[in-house]
Amino acid sequence: MKTTIYRGRLWAALAAALLLVGCGQEEDPSAGQAGGQPPAKAIEVAELAYQDIPLDKSYPSKLMSEQEVTLVARVTGVLEERKFEPGDQVEQGESLYTIEPDLYEATVAQREADLASAQAELSRAERDANRFQQLAAQNSVSRQQVDQALADARVARASVAQAEAALKSAQLDLDYAEVTAPVSGVIGLSEVNVGNLVSPNTELATITPLDPLEVRFQMPQNDAFELRRQLKDMSIEDIGASLEAFSSRGDEPTVLSGHLDFLGSRVDPETSTVQAEATFANPDGAVLPGQYVRVKIEGLARFGVLAVPELALTQGLMGPQVYVLDEDNVARARPVQLGELAGAWQIILDGVEPGERVVVGDPGSLKPGTPIDPQPFDGDAEALMQEARYEKQEQGAGQAAPDQAEQGAAAPQGEPAAEQTGQGDAESGGQGEDAASATQAAQQAPMNAPQGDQEAEEARGEGNE
Repeated sequence: MKTTIYRGRLWAALAAALLLVGCGQEEDPSAGQAGGQPPAKAIEVAELAYQDIPLDKSYPSKLMSEQEVTLVARVTGVLEERKFEPGDQVEQGESLYTIEPDLYEATVAQREADLASAQAELSRAERDANRFQQLAAQNSVSRQQVDQALADARVARASVAQAEAALKSAQLDLDYAEVTAPVSGVIGLSEVNVGNLVSPNTELATITPLDPLEVRFQMPQNDAFELRRQLKDMSIEDIGASLEAFSSRGDEPTVLSGHLDFLGSRVDPETSTVQAEATFANPDGAVLPGQYVRVKIEGLARFGVLAVPELALTQGLMGPQVYVLDEDNVARARPVQLGELAGAWQIILDGVEPGERVVVGDPGSLKPGTPIDPQPFDGDAEALMQEARYEKQEQGAGQAAPDQAEQGAAAPQGEPAAEQTGQGDAESGGQGEDAASATQAAQQAPMNAPQGDQEAEEARGEGNE
């Protein structure tokens, strides 16, 4: 009797465990049937083709004024007058300093007198030479006297030339006694005060033209080669440029427009760059020479390249990848080699071929093998990027609202919620323990069966005794 009851309990536990296992196995097929094949996802797809991609690149540089000049004295004398205030806008040809002009006016007068004397001497010598030539024709004078008269005339002519040169030099010194502005611009502080003695090469002040301004910068050799390729069909001044000057206070940058002036003809072997220069109109003096800025060249592009919107890239186990559609419109991951970034476009160097279809919409939710319903792509990568940002912002706002609502509702009922959670955990824990015990009993049943037979035999032996 004891053996029969023990075996009944054992087989009941085994049947319960098998029933639970069978129920668990029946859930998987039903879940798989409910999921089925996922529906095709509608997303933008672009067919790759070679195209020209504009580059959005800027280069650091420092502003300079090529026409900036430093005024220096060119004569010796006392600085008698300064005719400007530091910081004034001066015009070309405007008088700025006077350096003891009376002294040089007297020198000019003296040189004029020397020239008049030399001219008078030349006139006399020429008359004597003519007279001696006439007398020589009548054999009234010797040939030696004629030659002497002609030589005196040539000496007098040279004296006149010498006096003229001396007068010109004196006139130049008189002109240099008045220092004028060689260019138009803003004049700085005076380096020498009035009353001081100056000499040639003494620095007086600096004039800095602010309009236009020039910028010299270094371009990577690849950019320079592409730019030189464009110059075959246009003039260098037709290539536009823009300048951005940033403020230390974080304000909006100052933007100026200009054009390219110069592109170097050699590559610097140390930096692999080519020197370039651009000119920018600065009528309001919004930027100043010496300021660090960034320069953008308009119309710079990469010609005949494969490119996809930057949004189409994802990161895979093999590095950057894109999703390429096969003949059945199923997305397949494809590792790619990236080139440079051009605004919203990413240039692809290797990994894809012209004619292949690439998913250009947001591929973050895709997995290899996902069926795709291809939608046409209008080619506006920037708009695609903005749309993706907008959708992410909306998703973030949508997720934040329910979280805040749940936190607000749970605040006054914190303790009951905790109790309910504890009860649920206890119930689920109890059910889990029952299922685990039943499963363990089912697994141990075959092992315990021999022990039951042995006990039955022992019982039979005791009965016989």
